[in-house]
Amino acid sequence: MSSEEIGVSIDGHVAIVELRRPPNNFIDVELIGHLANAMEALDKNVMVRAIVLAAAGKHFSAGANLGKRVADEEAGKKAPTQPKHLYHEAQRLVQTKKPIVAAVHGSAIGAGLGLALVADFRVTCKEARLAANFCALGYHPGFGLTYTLPRLVGHQTAKWLMLTGKRLPGEEAVKIGLADRLVMQDQVRDEAKAMALELAKSGPLAVQAARETINTELFNGFRAATEREAMMQMMLRETNDFREGVKAGFDRREPVFTGT
Repeated sequence: MSSEEIGVSIDGHVAIVELRRPPNNFIDVELIGHLANAMEALDKNVMVRAIVLAAAGKHFSAGANLGKRVADEEAGKKAPTQPKHLYHEAQRLVQTKKPIVAAVHGSAIGAGLGLALVADFRVTCKEARLAANFCALGYHPGFGLTYTLPRLVGHQTAKWLMLTGKRLPGEEAVKIGLADRLVMQDQVRDEAKAMALELAKSGPLAVQAARETINTELFNGFRAATEREAMMQMMLRETNDFREGVKAGFDRREPVFTGT
């Protein structure tokens, strides 16, 4: 189950799945594909009853490396043709059968936040920053956030977070229901494991069945959202505003959008 970029360890009935692209754990189709493979393998392991999703390095995930993509395009480099789209791989993640607790010890930005919301529960800390920053970059929200975020924090709050790209510290994320527990930064993974151990005490077949019932609409909603998100992102990727937003983020300055 482990690969160079995804580590998997099992302790009793709990599996720890770790992103290993420090310090930022940038997301792309290969990483999410490897992660989905690991989750599917754990679904087949009857000894595993709950999963902790964690990350090595400074951040849980800083999202997609959009700056590199724009730089490559400006340099005339074409992105390699992918046999699968990132969001098709993400759709595999939401079909995981075992409950997942995400250990968000650092920033979860953009697609990184989308990944954190695939989990059933989130443990975080005051140092963490969570943001759906796509619109602030002149881009369309993605990784299913247009579906998963309103389910957690409500329609109005989710709309505000997505349209402004506001960054929330861990304390505020817990306050609005975006995360479930707040602990010291060096205790995030241990607390996530403690939650997973608590989940593992219940009947595993009952947990999986109840979770599937509760999430009945999740897969269809996530799939529909990501299909539209992908289409809108493809369109906005060709705009001047997208290139300006990404460049401004890289330069650490306010973007100057022109609506073109």
